[in-house]
Parts: sequence; C-alpha cells; structure tokens
Amino acid sequence: MKVNISENDFPTANNFVYLNTANVSLMYSKAAELINVWQQDLAENGSNNFDEKSEETVFHTLHEAAGVLINTFPENIAVGSSATELLCSIAWAVSPKKHQNVISTQIVFPSTIYPWKRISNSTGCEIRLVKERENFIDINDLIQLIDPNTAVVSISHVEYSNGQIFDLELLADVAHQNGALLIVDATQSAGAIPIDVQKSSVDILVSGAYKWLCGPFGSAFMYIAPHLVDQLDPGMVGFRSHHDMWNLEAGRLEYPEKASKFEFSTMAFGCALGLAESINYINGIGIENIFKHNLDLANYLISGLKKLGAKITSPYKTENQSSIVRAVFENIDYDLLIKNLKQSQVFVSRRGDSIRLSPHLYNTKSQIDKALFEFKNILKSLK
Repeated sequence: MKVNISENDFPTANNFVYLNTANVSLMYSKAAELINVWQQDLAENGSNNFDEKSEETVFHTLHEAAGVLINTFPENIAVGSSATELLCSIAWAVSPKKHQNVISTQIVFPSTIYPWKRISNSTGCEIRLVKERENFIDINDLIQLIDPNTAVVSISHVEYSNGQIFDLELLADVAHQNGALLIVDATQSAGAIPIDVQKSSVDILVSGAYKWLCGPFGSAFMYIAPHLVDQLDPGMVGFRSHHDMWNLEAGRLEYPEKASKFEFSTMAFGCALGLAESINYINGIGIENIFKHNLDLANYLISGLKKLGAKITSPYKTENQSSIVRAVFENIDYDLLIKNLKQSQVFVSRRGDSIRLSPHLYNTKSQIDKALFEFKNILKSLK
C-alpha cells in the first residue's frame, strides 16, 4: 500500500535512500517551518507575541493531536522535553518499595529501565530483566516474572534493536491481575503502529518526537490513565505545576486535576508546536495506512536482503513484526559496509553485529530497489 504524501512534505526524501527512521526521522516540513517561525519571532520580539496567555496555552494543540493519535482525551496528555524526562518524573511518582519489583527486558532501550534502576538505588526495589533468546523476547518469559510484588512492567512497545512488537493488551491484563502498572515507551511505535490506550488499558505511555512521529528533538508527550492522575505526585515540579501557573505565590502547590500536572517548566515551546503539527499530519494520513505501507516496504526489503544472503533476526510475517528490519551478514566488516552505503547515499544503522533498516512513510519501493542494488555491489566488493 502506498500512502499519499506530497514531495513538499519531505523535500529531501528523494535526494537519498533514508532507511534510518528508528534512529532519527526526516522531519515533516511544515513542522520544521512552524518551529523556525516561532523561534525567529521569539528572537526578534521576545514576549511581545509569545505572551503569558500564549505560554499558558502553548501545549493545547499537542494535547489534542496526541489524544487523537492514541484514542484518549486531551486532559490525559502531558508534554515534556523528552520521553526520558517524563518517564523519570513518573518513576519518582511511583517509587516502588523495597519488597516490590520492576519488570523489563535485557534488550530494552536503556532509558526505559534506567529511571527505575535509579529508584532502586534509593528504595531497594528489585529490577527483573527478561532474558532474550536469539535477540527475541518470549512474552511468556516476561509474564512468568510478574508476581503480586510487581509494581511496574516497564517496556518499549517495540524493541529498538529487532523491531519486536509487544501485545500491550495481554501485558496490561497480567500486570493488573497482579496489582502492577503497565508503563510503555512508545518512541519506536507512535506514528508507525496503531495505539489505542483505551482498548489496551495501558496505564502510562510516553513517546519522543524525533522518530516515527517525524517531529523535532526537544519535545515529547505522555499519556496517564485518568484513574492515576490523582494518585501520582509528579517527581519533578516547577511553576507550571500549579493549576493557576501565573499565580506566583511561592507558599502553595495545587496541582491541576489532569495529566498536565506533570508539565513543570519552560522548554523550547516551538518544538511542542512542531510536534503537534507533525502528529496532525500523521493523523490526517491515517495511522493504519502508514502501518500497512511500512510493512509492505519492510517485507519487500526483507525478501531482497534474504536473496543477498542476509539472515533476518527481526520478526517476519508474524503479529510481532514492525517495520524495523534487523539483518545479519556473515564475515562482513559492518563499519565498512555502512561507510560504503553512505557513500552510495543509502543510510542505515549498525546495531551490534547487524544492520538495522527502518523504512517509513516517505520511502518507496524504488528506493528499496536502489538500496538492495547498492547492498549487492558493496557486499561483492567486501568478500
């Protein structure tokens, strides 16, 4: 399936073959333009235009856009500078105790578990990491680690190294049966894979902007299930934490009764406006359409790589498959392979002893053909 996008949406997408969205995406052009306009206005006019009212309401469009993306109400969304920042605040808010444990995986992106390891240093809670089997996590192994002392299951919706998708609905059911929270880092899925927080019963979900959402560095969003808002005290607070942020009396702290209680400080606000623009763009195309388009490209890419002798170590034609493709070649200098691919204007990542490729909505089958052609020639020259 091909998504309907304009060449102006990603003006450089046809200048090279960019299969590296799992690292950093190309940014939606109107998002970049909006950020630049905001920054220039701030530089030239200070707070003349970006006044107190504008600052107070600056996140509203992102609340609404993110809410549409994951099927929730705007009041359940908080905005921050990064997914890690938001997750750290949540980790301190939950603060599992000494007799409790936190579950994750051995191959999870470190930022998904490091905040909990920091809490463990203070409270003594146990960190349990599910062992991988040939770079794959058996969800039953994960489930078996969950018990009545589990406080949090903290996972990436999609594993960054191999593209494995986790069944959020199943994990939420098991976590809740044991009185635990399911906390999800969706940075490798939001913008590429459908997410319905109401259907899956996820408790907390965070996502950065600069991967599949085609947004900027410096902005992220977080979903908090409504029943948790009153229970959680933010781990980081500032003047925005008060329900009336411009009432600057220092002797009180009264949180708003919504997820925005986790928005605590000033930031590069233009990045939040840009992220809202890019999410609205993705919502307009339709996340289901993007998901199908990306999988079509991933399967086409996998078929070609296998003909070149690659071993595919990411899920393939299963419910666990995303558009992240992990390919292993025997007796190949990966650094030299990537260097030569760059010279041929094909951009991918190395992850351990493998190549990670990640097509997105701005890629086409003709670009995949170009990448496979370059792979074939370079592999010949390296053997």
